[in-house]
Amino acid sequence: MVNGKRTLIIIPALNESGSIADVVGEVRGELPGVDVLVVDDGSTDRTAAVAAAAGAKVAKLPYNLGVGGAMRLGYRYARDHDYDVAIQIDADGQHDPRYVPKLVDLLDDNDLVIGARFAGEGDYMVRGPRRWAMVMLSAVLSRVAHTKLTDTTSGFRAANRRVIEMFATWYPAEYLGDTVETLVHTARRGYRIRQVPVAMRKRMAGTPSHSPARAMIYLGRAFAVLTLALIRR
Repeated sequence: MVNGKRTLIIIPALNESGSIADVVGEVRGELPGVDVLVVDDGSTDRTAAVAAAAGAKVAKLPYNLGVGGAMRLGYRYARDHDYDVAIQIDADGQHDPRYVPKLVDLLDDNDLVIGARFAGEGDYMVRGPRRWAMVMLSAVLSRVAHTKLTDTTSGFRAANRRVIEMFATWYPAEYLGDTVETLVHTARRGYRIRQVPVAMRKRMAGTPSHSPARAMIYLGRAFAVLTLALIRR
């Protein structure tokens, strides 16, 4: 339980055996009343075994579906097991579980709460094309959601029962669909979206896959995904 709500932490993971035990351990230490579900998204390493040994429930996909596919399974688990709240946390250790109660608090008056990196807390920075894409996405999606959003690609999110039910039956698996398209879909159906400032940390293990070329590809894909999300109903 977090703030009186039965809470499930969903951690989508792909080849995160180097960090998943620490992430699960930290979540269970900071939030002893929650359940932790690690969705192994077709890993080729020992992510599933390490997560289970750390005390998490584990669902293992037979092949890689992407974050969207992994989260859809997590939301179905949350719906089928009658959780009040489902919270997505990344498997690389960048999300601090001490912020979880703040996200859950805002669910008293909202349906989906985002832990935002660029809202005045912490010193996390992104530059170049990736930053341009994030600014563009935030400007457009703030208008769609009728609230200020500064980090629309954040993977640190809390959903209430109504949104859990929706995401369990509809959740895009396409690139950026799990962030951008879900926000458009949620806002257009009248659900209330808010953000709360959070500080982002460095990865516990592994290295980020950023480069100038990848950043330009990210920018182009962001435009494409946003366009498709706005066209779709």
